[in-house]
Amino acid sequence: MASTIAPVPHPSAAERAAQGKQARKKVPRSQLGEWDLSHRTAEPLALLEQQATTRVQDLVPIRYGRMAVSPFTFYRGAAAVMASDLAAASRSGLEVQLCGDAHLANLGGFASPERSLVFDLNDFDETLPGPFEWDVKRLVASFEVAARHRELSDKALKNLTLAVGRSYRVAMRTFSGMSNLDTWYAQLDIPTVVAQWGEEVTNQTLKNLQRTVTRAQSKDRLRALAKLTRDVDGEPRLSSDPPLLVPIEEVFSEVDAERIQTTIRDALRSYRRTLSGDRRHLLESYRLVDLARKVVGVGSVGMRAWVALLIGRDNDDPLFLQIKEAEASVLEPFLKKSKFSNHGQRVVEGQRRMQSSSDIFLGWQRVEALEASDGRMHDYYMRQLWDWKASANLETMTLEGFGYYAQICGWTLARAHARSGDRIAIDAYLGSSDGFDRAMAAFATAYADQNERDHAALTTAIATGAIEATSGI
Repeated sequence: MASTIAPVPHPSAAERAAQGKQARKKVPRSQLGEWDLSHRTAEPLALLEQQATTRVQDLVPIRYGRMAVSPFTFYRGAAAVMASDLAAASRSGLEVQLCGDAHLANLGGFASPERSLVFDLNDFDETLPGPFEWDVKRLVASFEVAARHRELSDKALKNLTLAVGRSYRVAMRTFSGMSNLDTWYAQLDIPTVVAQWGEEVTNQTLKNLQRTVTRAQSKDRLRALAKLTRDVDGEPRLSSDPPLLVPIEEVFSEVDAERIQTTIRDALRSYRRTLSGDRRHLLESYRLVDLARKVVGVGSVGMRAWVALLIGRDNDDPLFLQIKEAEASVLEPFLKKSKFSNHGQRVVEGQRRMQSSSDIFLGWQRVEALEASDGRMHDYYMRQLWDWKASANLETMTLEGFGYYAQICGWTLARAHARSGDRIAIDAYLGSSDGFDRAMAAFATAYADQNERDHAALTTAIATGAIEATSGI
């Protein structure tokens, strides 16, 4: 019987490079650096309010309060705003699996299944295939916004944004010359980071890196057990710290809490089918003992997120799973609709395609409405809550550290795109000159200006009472 699966084309390396050069003729690299407010098709606050309609309403003011703190926190929460803006600009036509929210705080360290600390992208709520430069623009602009927050000089700002673009471009050239398997296996663990960039920085920066590693390795499930739980009749239960962490019985009535516990228990049982057999077997050795609603991030505040506490051999063998809602990507109105009907699966499949190493319990499930008044199904993805975690401290990072971090982030994004897109075509588009670097830096400057205006509009709306916000949480 003939196969119904369409054959996969395999153009030569020369043909792929020609495609990249042709894309550059249609959309010159300099054109990627342009930002023009006249192209904006939607008001930022209207987009944010539209997002709020499907979220837990009593948490939405916390989101606005967090976004209002600074232009950088606004930027973190405004992925939908930037998606709309990027859609109005010229596109290279060279597609990859996009992170969709590739700002500098969405990269960091975590434990690989082999128990080494790796550095990678770590947020994929908005992942979707699209033009590679959308991720690069969001990453580069995030450095400009964060560096302005730190009041770095104009020269330092320019050097940082140029460094991100240059690191991405140079890394893509390296990957374009590597084999498919070597590109797939490439990852950044701490020894690789030190070997690749260690000679460029001072001993103090390397010491700061080691302190970050040590802190990350201590942020594990046992620390979560100590910090997030209390003892109830000899067994751990999730603590109450409203509104950030609220046990299920404090969110709903006794009857509803019991119903929801059953619903989530069934969902966790069904979600096991999205894991490989060995990991399913491991998960089945744990029993669910408690649930709590959790507030996460900045842009994600108001999305339905739960923490499930499971116990294995004994009380000193905990497993914390985060159960997080996944809605349509903010990119979807401007790109092709996801091929996955379940947005939890969209997140998981995108993450597996872009990350060098993913959490062993990463999976998805569709769950019936938890709130009685909701009446619709919700997609979720599951992963461990804490399995080591390292993130850059932007408030204390030195100028040298910023430059170091810029190079690491640019390399990491290039590696993710090289896995999912045509690295040879993208390399040919980028070229060997600094034209792409300068275009990204120019975009970062212009868009950071726009972001400051958008942040001011939010703070004005809060001050006038047009938008309700809760600060300090």
